[in-house]
Amino acid sequence: MNKQEQLKNLNDRMMKCSQCALRSGCTQVVPGEGSADAEIMFIGEGPGQKEDELGRPFVGAAGKFLDEMLGIINLKREEVYIANIVKCRPPQNRDPLPEEAAACWPWLLSQIKIIQPKLIVTLGRHSMERFLPNQKISQIHGRAMKREVDKIGKQVFYTLYHPAAALYNGSMRELLIKDFKRIPKVIEKIKEAI
Repeated sequence: MNKQEQLKNLNDRMMKCSQCALRSGCTQVVPGEGSADAEIMFIGEGPGQKEDELGRPFVGAAGKFLDEMLGIINLKREEVYIANIVKCRPPQNRDPLPEEAAACWPWLLSQIKIIQPKLIVTLGRHSMERFLPNQKISQIHGRAMKREVDKIGKQVFYTLYHPAAALYNGSMRELLIKDFKRIPKVIEKIKEAI
C-alpha cells in the first residue's frame, strides 16, 4: 500500500471511532486532509462548527487565513497535510479535554508515521502542548525545535499561534504572518541537515 492508500485506510477506521464522548456530540469525524507526501504537516486543536459540518479541517474563518498564509509562501492546501489533535468537534468549540486528546493521540501518531513530514507546525497552545510540553507559546512561537517523540522518533516542530488568534486580535495577524514566512527557510535548513 502506498502512503495515500494507508492514509485512506486510517481515515476510514478513524471515521468509525467512538472512543470518547466527543463523537456522540459532533456531526462527523474530521480526520485531516492534504498530501500523503507532504513535507509540512499543520496540526491544530480541533474541528470547529464549519469543519464539523463539512468534514474538513480549517475551512472556517481561521482556515481562510491559513490558506492566505500558505499562499504567501507559495503553497496550496493540497501540498501540505492539515490535521487536528482531536478529530471531533468539542461542544461550543471549547478546548479539548486531556482525556479527549489522549483518545485521539494514537490516530494522530499514525498519521504522522504514514506522512513522515519534515516539519510539523503546531497551530495554537493545545497543539504545541502535546508535542512540546511545559513551554510557553509566547516564548517559542516562530522557532524550530527538534524533539524526540515516543513512537515517532526525532521530529522538527515549529510553533505558531493559532490562526483564529489573528481574527480576534489584529496585532497578532502581522506576527503570525512574520512567523509563517520563516517556514521555507526552516524546511531548507532541515533538508541541508539530512
